[in-house]
Amino acid sequence: MYAAVKAKPQSIEVEHLGPAPMSGPHLVATYKPGREIYAQGDLNDKWYQVSTGAVRIHRLLSDGRRQVVSFHLPGEMFGFEAGSNHSFFAEAITETTLAIFGRRNMQERSRELLALALTGMARAQQHLLVIGRQCAVERIAAFLVDLCERQGGGRQLRLPMSRQDIADYLGLTIETVSRVVTKLKERSLIALRDARTIDIMKPDALRSLCN
Repeated sequence: MYAAVKAKPQSIEVEHLGPAPMSGPHLVATYKPGREIYAQGDLNDKWYQVSTGAVRIHRLLSDGRRQVVSFHLPGEMFGFEAGSNHSFFAEAITETTLAIFGRRNMQERSRELLALALTGMARAQQHLLVIGRQCAVERIAAFLVDLCERQGGGRQLRLPMSRQDIADYLGLTIETVSRVVTKLKERSLIALRDARTIDIMKPDALRSLCN
């Protein structure tokens, strides 16, 4: 599954705009949709950067429900946790290629890691604000705006995750997610090309719903 490589000067091709690939020795691995990258309790000795595809990070709650805590798109890194073992599960959403860095190699790049860790922390804090909103419309609008910005800020948005993933991320039901998406479409804020592609028709109006 793994092939050892060294990072090259040219950039890795990615599906969306994102941070530049990390340099230094690393492994490359490809995961099929739904395949586990690491599990809760696994040794936390590697960090990962998405080259293509998308990843979800989640935890299983005591009642059997799943809480998705983050999504990671091309160019973004994940796997940063304070303890020596992972507290979450990581899975590939679509067919996904990852660059995998050993912790020993990454410790030499502490400044870059600090910037990435701070970005991740800011995104986690923003997520807490989003799921704290009482209105489902606000949650969905904030999610779409954030995802659009992470994909380069264009008008067309590609959703690698399912609506169930979105529901588990925002603390909603899948029926509520579908109902809100339909409402945004009826208000001409978005248009649906297919189940996974959204055109942002009125970005300023969509963004105003996040305030």
